[in-house]
Amino acid sequence: MARKRTIYLPEELATRVDDYLQAHRSLTFSSLVQQALERQIVPRDPRAILKLAGIVASGGEEDERFRDRPEDRYYDRAR
Repeated sequence: MARKRTIYLPEELATRVDDYLQAHRSLTFSSLVQQALERQIVPRDPRAILKLAGIVASGGEEDERFRDRPEDRYYDRAR
């Protein structure tokens, strides 16, 4: 379900957004905001996304095939 939201932008930021949208005609204000929010707001359980992609084993254990590749490990900030 989609929701409508009202936001207020400082004039300088609004001008930059307008200029950006002029240069990127395939985007709308809504799509630009959605992309920015998707980048900024992390899913509640990143392991769920990684599991879906086949990168981590179920239950959160580290997959043996990635043990020697630290760049592919999930870092849990809560630890």
